[in-house]
Amino acid sequence: MDEYSPFVDWDRMDVSAQSQDTKELTCTDFHELKQLARQGYWAKNHSLRAKMYHKLISNIPCRTVTPDANVYRDIVVKIIGKRSSGSLPLPEFVDNSLIPTYCLNAEGVGAIRKIILCIANQFPDISFCPALPSVIALLLHYSKDEAECFEQVCRILACNDPSKRLIDQTFLAFESSCMTFGDLVNKYCQAAHKLMVAVSEDVLEVYSDWQRWLFGELPMAYIARVFDVFLVEGYKVLYRVALALLKFFHKVRAGQPMESDSIQQDIRAFVRDIAKSVSPERLLEKAFAIRLFSRKEIQLLQMANEKALQQKGITVKQKRQNVHLAVHAENFKSEIVSVKEMRDIWSWIPERFALCQPLLLFTTLEHGCSLSRFYSHSEGHEPTLLLIKTTAKEVCGAYLSTDWSERRRGGNKLSFFGTGECFVFRLQPEVERYEWVIIKHPELASTGSETENHAQPASSTLSSSSNPSDRLSPFLAARHFNLPSKTASMFMAGSSECIIVGGGDGQALYLDADLNHGRTSHCNTFNNQPLCSESFQISILEVWGFRDTMSG
Repeated sequence: MDEYSPFVDWDRMDVSAQSQDTKELTCTDFHELKQLARQGYWAKNHSLRAKMYHKLISNIPCRTVTPDANVYRDIVVKIIGKRSSGSLPLPEFVDNSLIPTYCLNAEGVGAIRKIILCIANQFPDISFCPALPSVIALLLHYSKDEAECFEQVCRILACNDPSKRLIDQTFLAFESSCMTFGDLVNKYCQAAHKLMVAVSEDVLEVYSDWQRWLFGELPMAYIARVFDVFLVEGYKVLYRVALALLKFFHKVRAGQPMESDSIQQDIRAFVRDIAKSVSPERLLEKAFAIRLFSRKEIQLLQMANEKALQQKGITVKQKRQNVHLAVHAENFKSEIVSVKEMRDIWSWIPERFALCQPLLLFTTLEHGCSLSRFYSHSEGHEPTLLLIKTTAKEVCGAYLSTDWSERRRGGNKLSFFGTGECFVFRLQPEVERYEWVIIKHPELASTGSETENHAQPASSTLSSSSNPSDRLSPFLAARHFNLPSKTASMFMAGSSECIIVGGGDGQALYLDADLNHGRTSHCNTFNNQPLCSESFQISILEVWGFRDTMSG
């Protein structure tokens, strides 16, 4: 149909959706381009989309020496020789990925393998890149020849802008992105996450398919729309769309029987057949309706996950450890929760810490009801898990992101600290998790002037925190949590007289110095059940740390 179609099998394409209007697009403003990409402005004209891809990719900042079309013409004969393209072996870094045809003709399908082998020759530092075949297949649709497609892919791979993440090229980057996606699902798709935990033995294994959903299973019309926006906005778009896919899967499949050994195949099949239930426009609309973390916050989380993997020596592909096995039944003993309940809690914590095993640090049964001993046994550990069983047999607790030694920053005053990864939860009588809250000390809140003096402004609390890349505690942007005033703190507070832990939906937990009594506070404007009784007596209290599984 145009100069960009030598590899397209037009008989398999839906040409009815294509416009013959050869319009041009001269816009250079980022915000305008972003809106046009999201609206699918160039999606209905094959030639216009090809020109936009060429323009956007040409503007990617690259390494000084980046292979171009001429390099491809020079090396392709030497590398491929007289072998037929169908018999060409793929490099290990594509990890036996699907090679989608995306309505390419036979010449186009053969070109995918040739380009991959030439890229392997020019990029010896690529060690893991399962998305590559899909990206090449897509760009062949919008290239005049193999050499042009090769050059465009090389520019994407050679991007040297540290703020512009594009395609994962190492196992470390890929695996940390899977962990990051798991963290995002835990935050933004809690209903779907609950379903995954219920039917899957290894949730991270399910989430490690997230790039395959996009670059492999998603039909051509859908991945092209995603790629339109990806080239403008970057990697964050991929997370958005994958989250939207999981939300739609849960909506369609909730209530239907599912087996743990088929959940991955079920999601893949749903994505392959997504046209039966969701249009490309509806998918993107759902994706951009998610109020996702900022790009900087996602980058911090990705860095934290990479660091956790590096510390455990997981930098090359290996058989993935079953995340639930971090809570070993034979080694775990709690007087408050069962192994199953602890595994449920483990499914809520950030992925980088789910690689660890629980380690009992403090229990009132052994160490007594002393707040000073609580601190001495808990300090030096980050994060920690607090478990409480009341005399009424209620069970609640909290995931605490920050070392309790941070409380000393406020001197003798009640000091507030912690990050947005903190949450509180209830296991008995019903399971409920609450997260992202502002905590207030009730005594301080009752005296206006004292509140202003004692409760730290969010910004100053944050500025005193340690480097997030060292402490593995991202999400330090106060604006993300909408902290309203100086009467609001962060998520944890401690003094010699009490400790306070904030949860979600207005829930907060207060424990007195003798660790015998506690009380809860919750906002009546929320319909959630309270964390536990408003005033309660503690039967048992435990604090758990996280032990590196590599240390035995």
